[in-house]
Amino acid sequence: MGLHTPAYQPTGDEVAVVETSQGVIRVQLAGKDAPIHVGNFVELARKGFYDNLKFHRYVEGFVIQGGDPNTREHDSAEVVRLAANPWGGLGTGGPGYCIKGEFATNPNNRHLDGALAMARSQDPDSAGSQFYFCLGPQPMLDSGYTVFGQTVEGLDVIGKLRVGDVIERVTIEGAAE
Repeated sequence: MGLHTPAYQPTGDEVAVVETSQGVIRVQLAGKDAPIHVGNFVELARKGFYDNLKFHRYVEGFVIQGGDPNTREHDSAEVVRLAANPWGGLGTGGPGYCIKGEFATNPNNRHLDGALAMARSQDPDSAGSQFYFCLGPQPMLDSGYTVFGQTVEGLDVIGKLRVGDVIERVTIEGAAE
């Protein structure tokens, strides 16, 4: 699988509006610091890729993760059941490509409370669509995972999210055409 380079070039003004079953989260995207990740996220959001996916991983005090297209065909209760099984198939889906890691080149790659970052496998260039929100500072992730946004509204919503909660829609404000 080759590395995807998004066509969208971030301006630094993009704000992701993540509508969930628990409420709305607004994230200032870091287009100048992580242009590949932000460009990819904007493109996926514009295609409706994230619409009706479910959060599939929750680790108290650590992260809440979503963006796996394998959750789309399941209702929330089924996602909860599958997430409890390590062989349930969740956490393995993506957009059909990977993007280059930017954690080494992002000057502000800090996993603060409410940071938005991309999940990946052991390969540093294996991120695609799965993202997570930090539930508190996670500095041990700074050197290996790309932060591409910081929550500016809805930290309380992030704190309520659990496995099975729905990503109803992701829209991008301030994005260039």
